[in-house]
Amino acid sequence: MSNIVLKVDHVKKQFNSYNSLFQRILSWFNPSIKPLKSFDAIKDITFNLHKGESIGLIGQNGAGKSTLLKLIVGTIQPTKGKIQVYGKVSAILELGIGFNPALTGYENIKQTAGLLGYSQKDIEKIIPDIEDFAEIGEFFHQEFRTYSSGMQARLAFSLATATRPEILIIDEVLAVGDAYFQHKSFNRIREFREQGSAILMVTHDRGAIQSICDKAILIENGLVIREGPPEEVFDFYNAIIADKENKNIQTKEVEDGKIQVSSGTGEAKVIDIGLYDKNENKVEFAGVGDKLTLKIKVKCNANLDTLVLGYSIKDRLGQIMFGTNTWHTQQIINGVAAGDTFDFSIKFNADFGVGSYSIQTALVDSDTHLTANYEWVDLAYIFSLVNNDKYIFNGCIWNDPEIEIQKLIT
Repeated sequence: MSNIVLKVDHVKKQFNSYNSLFQRILSWFNPSIKPLKSFDAIKDITFNLHKGESIGLIGQNGAGKSTLLKLIVGTIQPTKGKIQVYGKVSAILELGIGFNPALTGYENIKQTAGLLGYSQKDIEKIIPDIEDFAEIGEFFHQEFRTYSSGMQARLAFSLATATRPEILIIDEVLAVGDAYFQHKSFNRIREFREQGSAILMVTHDRGAIQSICDKAILIENGLVIREGPPEEVFDFYNAIIADKENKNIQTKEVEDGKIQVSSGTGEAKVIDIGLYDKNENKVEFAGVGDKLTLKIKVKCNANLDTLVLGYSIKDRLGQIMFGTNTWHTQQIINGVAAGDTFDFSIKFNADFGVGSYSIQTALVDSDTHLTANYEWVDLAYIFSLVNNDKYIFNGCIWNDPEIEIQKLIT
């Protein structure tokens, strides 16, 4: 038996504009009446979602992500293609959708839960759990119009997850919540996933997708342009943003089958990079807490007003452990001539947990890559940390605490 809970098969969604509502209605009965203007929000998208799988949809605003979710939940219908859903779907697409601003939170829950198919008995059973999880206090019995966006998100998420669905769909709604409720919500999402629910989420939060999702799908102009491991897809997405005008994005396979993504104008490039221990030996393995030096050689291929080097150390999931650039450290290089070469030496203590890490480099003109991206390289260097001389610990950093114990005399 297949464990597929959602099939999206060559789906297209076209929105049409007409001179008047009357012409739109006539077009339903007379295909010869053509629209004034057409826009393909979704051009051709195909993917499957399996039981217990979590997929993150990413892309720039207007790429078609929210339209795709509306097609999946049935709010709108596809122009072409087919969507098949197997099991109960619970979705949070927009803040406040389905809630009456004149009703209290309690009254909205009763009304909306009824529209979602809950029986009166089930509604009375889940309301206490919804109220407890939302943690909005006395506001639960006040009008919805008085709620902040964060409180709306709390109530919407609590209702959507009151019972475990086969498919949970979330569209950016948790981005407006406070940090405490975000942690609480993601814990519930993980619990649902462990119990077999499939998760489909849209967010620009790289950390959220990489910690929850098995796969990411990058949508651009209504098409899937990349899908795969979240780290790889996010790197490609960042390259698109960094290189919006030049579109000079390259990929190549590096260690362990990982995909290195690079982009930029090429006006400056990293021509050598390495990690060195205290004895100046180039290393790919080091000990937790070791003193290391990251050496980067940069060659400039054009005259540049300013040159800034940025770097990040990422864990195996692509989450940034530490990152900065020479703009923030006030070490900007001005008046660079074509042919100039620079050696950067960055000393740091490897106070991270045991595991595999990568270096990402960026050569830009300011504090961001969005104004001028000379070169951006993910997975520029890969290294691993092992525990040679520290006591056993868990986590992503080495903290070396000083623990004092005193016996109290009673």
